[in-house]
Amino acid sequence: MSRRRVQTFIFVGSIVLAFLLQLTPLPQAFLPLKPYWIALVLIYWSIEAPERMGLGFAFLIGLAGDLLTGQLLGEQALRLIVLVFIVLRFRSRLRFFPLSQQALAVLALLLNDRIVVIMVRGFSGDPIPSLGFWVSPFVGMLAWPFVFLLLDDVRARLRAHET
Repeated sequence: MSRRRVQTFIFVGSIVLAFLLQLTPLPQAFLPLKPYWIALVLIYWSIEAPERMGLGFAFLIGLAGDLLTGQLLGEQALRLIVLVFIVLRFRSRLRFFPLSQQALAVLALLLNDRIVVIMVRGFSGDPIPSLGFWVSPFVGMLAWPFVFLLLDDVRARLRAHET
């Protein structure tokens, strides 16, 4: 298989895996602990391969997420567009941060995502969520090093296998 085809497989496979993790059912008590997997994967690809990640692609992924999860159509699309825009804007800085600082930046991005959710749901008339709503970004921050290292390791093995 050609290098380009394998890279595309890893890219698409990571996004599909993120969707599967996002759709994984959890007991009601653990739902606030579920990180926004799709956002974590898109942050990684926005940092590491910005030529593959654009606002239009983020919009399409968000629409697919809305359809799969049954949320308000366009909510995840808007969230992911805002997220990917910020990451692409500050990519040159984020890329060279140590992993701990990247995790803090991911926390800020995920907290910003929560603010966008509150704005969208406020405009649609939904009530303000409970305090458990704010736990997920912190879990995402803790999951970031694992997501980053896993995807980076898969890409590094691909490069080593080709040489």
